Amino acid sequence: MNVKNFFDKDTSTLSYVVFDKITKDCLVIDPVLNFDLEESTFSTKSIDQVYKFIKKNNFNLHMILETHAHADHLSGAQFMKDKFPKSKLAIGENIKSVQKTFKHIFNFKNFNENGLQFDLLLKDNSVCSVGSFKIKTLFTPGHTPACVSYLINEKIIFTGDVLLMHDFGTGRCDFPGGSSEQMYNSIKTKLYTLPDNVKVFVGHDYMPNGRKLGYKSTIGIQKKLNPHINSMTQKKQFIKNRDNRDKTLKSPRLLLQSLQVNIDAGKLPVKEQNKQRYLKIPINQK
Repeated sequence: MNVKNFFDKDTSTLSYVVFDKITKDCLVIDPVLNFDLEESTFSTKSIDQVYKFIKKNNFNLHMILETHAHADHLSGAQFMKDKFPKSKLAIGENIKSVQKTFKHIFNFKNFNENGLQFDLLLKDNSVCSVGSFKIKTLFTPGHTPACVSYLINEKIIFTGDVLLMHDFGTGRCDFPGGSSEQMYNSIKTKLYTLPDNVKVFVGHDYMPNGRKLGYKSTIGIQKKLNPHINSMTQKKQFIKNRDNRDKTLKSPRLLLQSLQVNIDAGKLPVKEQNKQRYLKIPINQK
């Protein structure tokens, strides 16, 4: 089992292909569809790299795994499904609560918040076997209510925006339904109880202090070095520090554009009578 990372500089997002050189099986995790806010145009420059890597190696894509409904980039999941029609798109079943929240925010009257826009809704601690991979889904809410981490073959885990690099810390918890207390519990009771040698692959890297791109750590290193939550960090301390930090953060640049697409499994808005697509932006949303 091998992992290839792809970094989208525009959003500091990491996508991954997990692959088996022998069986040619592969998985894609958190693919990115690029969106230019100023020009109001999307492009496939990031997802094209993932696609070309899979085709070049003649891999068989089984599943596209989303760790959550991202608020900082549009999902490239539908692009991958169009290219690989037999692949399945999966996400944690709590996506339904996120859909309910943002259906109201965007006033999407006819939107179904049942999660059925995705092929598979995964339950906590569920295990599915595809090709040569055994994928265990761990619910790790905090950043959003629907965040999950994917433990593959009991050796590597993809933590999305919950646990970031061990010199950076954790993801923010101030999105609707987010909770610093839940994040603490997710990390302490779900992630930090895994064996220390489990490799951790993160969803973003912001390269603090000008260091080179980082995307891989281990549970043991995180427990020792993570500046937000190490093995000794107490809950009250984490909640206070995380909440105070979140108060200083601006909303993601593509928050509104991303979420209305991502709660719909990465589908772009349908074309209207003039054959034009439109995104919906609420004004002075409270």
